[in-house]
Amino acid sequence: MSEATETVQAPETPETAVPRDYQLLVPREWFRIDLTQDRWRSQLKTFVDRQAEGRAVSADLTRKVWVSLRNTAETGRARGAMEFYLLATSRDGRMPASLLVSMVPLGRTPADPHEYAAWLELREPGEGGPRREISVVDLPAGPAVRVLGPASLDIHVHMPRGTGYLTLSFAAPLTGMAGPMERLCDAMAGSLRWVE
Repeated sequence: MSEATETVQAPETPETAVPRDYQLLVPREWFRIDLTQDRWRSQLKTFVDRQAEGRAVSADLTRKVWVSLRNTAETGRARGAMEFYLLATSRDGRMPASLLVSMVPLGRTPADPHEYAAWLELREPGEGGPRREISVVDLPAGPAVRVLGPASLDIHVHMPRGTGYLTLSFAAPLTGMAGPMERLCDAMAGSLRWVE
C-alpha cells in the first residue's frame, strides 16, 4: 500500500484546534486526483483515457464515464471533498470503484457519533429505496458512523475535539459493496491517522 496525505483546511484556535493533516493508506492501484488543485480535471481525463487505451471501449461509454466522474468530483468539491481515488475494476472501461475524501464541518450535523447515526436513520429511504445499514464503530482514528449500502460505504470519522467529520465515501458500482471490496474499504478506513 502507498501512503497518501492531504492537509485538512480548517481554521485553528487553541480551543478548537483540529489536526493539521491526516494519513490514509491507499493501495497503489488506486489513481489519486487532488481536488484542491486546479488541474484535477486533467488528472481525471488522464485516468479515463488510460482506462480506454488499448481496449475495445466505445467513445460513447468513455464520454459517459468521464461525465459521471466529473460530476461526482464537482459535487464533492462543493461539499468539502479534497481527494478522489479511482480503481478500475473492469476491463471494458465501465465505471471504476472510487473513494471521495471530504471534510465536513459540524453545521447542522450532530457532533456526537451516536446522535449522528440516529439522525441518518431518520433519513433512511422509504420502502423500495436502497437499504442501508447504519452503525457506530471504533476506528484507531476515533469513533465513526458507518453507512453500508448495496454499492456504497460511507464512513464518517469523528475528528478530534469535535470539530467535524472526515468522510470517506466509497462506491463500487460494478462489484457492489460486499465481500473483498467491503473488507478492502474497511481496511483503508482503519488505516486513517491524524497528524497533530
